[in-house]
Amino acid sequence: MIGKRIKTLRNERNLLQKDLAEQLNLSQQTISLYESEKRQPDYQILQSIADFFNVSVDYLLGRTDIKDSFILSVKEDETKFGIHNKIVDEIEKLSPESQEELKKLIELYKIRDMQKRNTEVADELTTLD
Repeated sequence: MIGKRIKTLRNERNLLQKDLAEQLNLSQQTISLYESEKRQPDYQILQSIADFFNVSVDYLLGRTDIKDSFILSVKEDETKFGIHNKIVDEIEKLSPESQEELKKLIELYKIRDMQKRNTEVADELTTLD
């Protein structure tokens, strides 16, 4: 999953493997190995990749399909106009207490989704036996 996500993010920015490698102080071959899933980045490099593409590590790992690390931290840049800003605007209209409740609710949904994915993976592994 990591390799596919890295390749997709790289292509979305129209970067070559060598361009990404230069940005991360890695070799083009290392990026190629990550994208082909023949090698996995260590935690520090994974965090560097996430920071470079402005996504969460959970997104790179395939634990979520939400690129943003947290919806409230959406920054206004060239790729995040539109619905994200509308959501942020609506959240900002809420009281601080309601915003805290919303954060908790989002965390609960993330846990529920993670549990669902874990169950699906477990089911797939069971069918392989």
